[in-house]
Amino acid sequence: MSNTRETISLTRDVNVVMIPDGNHSVLSQGKEVTIHQALGSNYTVITEHGHMVRIAGVDADALGKDVHQLHTLVSETDAKAVEQNCWEVMKTVYDPEIPVNIVDLGLIYHCNVTPVANEDKLNDVHIMMTLTAPGCGMGPVLQGDIEKSIKALAGVNCVNIELVLDPPWSREMMTEAAQVQLGLF
Repeated sequence: MSNTRETISLTRDVNVVMIPDGNHSVLSQGKEVTIHQALGSNYTVITEHGHMVRIAGVDADALGKDVHQLHTLVSETDAKAVEQNCWEVMKTVYDPEIPVNIVDLGLIYHCNVTPVANEDKLNDVHIMMTLTAPGCGMGPVLQGDIEKSIKALAGVNCVNIELVLDPPWSREMMTEAAQVQLGLF
């Protein structure tokens, strides 16, 4: 997907998440929205009234777009391969306000994959993540995106996403490429 502006009339009613508070709402068929960000599998749009909302990738058809399909690079299910896939799919999750994925943004502190005892080819995944600001209403939405993406991977038994606020996030946690992309470097 891309980071381009395009105005579209919704083809059907669609569930949305209000940014930045994370509250849920519905936009009606025929309402015009402008795509602000189309990165990862979700869309950040601006409504006719200037509200920023997120439309989930599974509802892309309401925008006249194709639903994004998750593709992994490694099909093996050993812990190392699952960890590699976890990092790759987390790079497809974007902050709805910032055009940088959550890995390069520095929100993921830890990804630990542990084989499940007595279960061939299954692993438990533990993610430690933070938010750009404590109390961010989009935190649970991002956690849900991560969980859904990782649970869809081969070899994953369960996913535990732990939200931590210490150490607090700072822009120095971003990759150099992300800082350059945002004009901070």
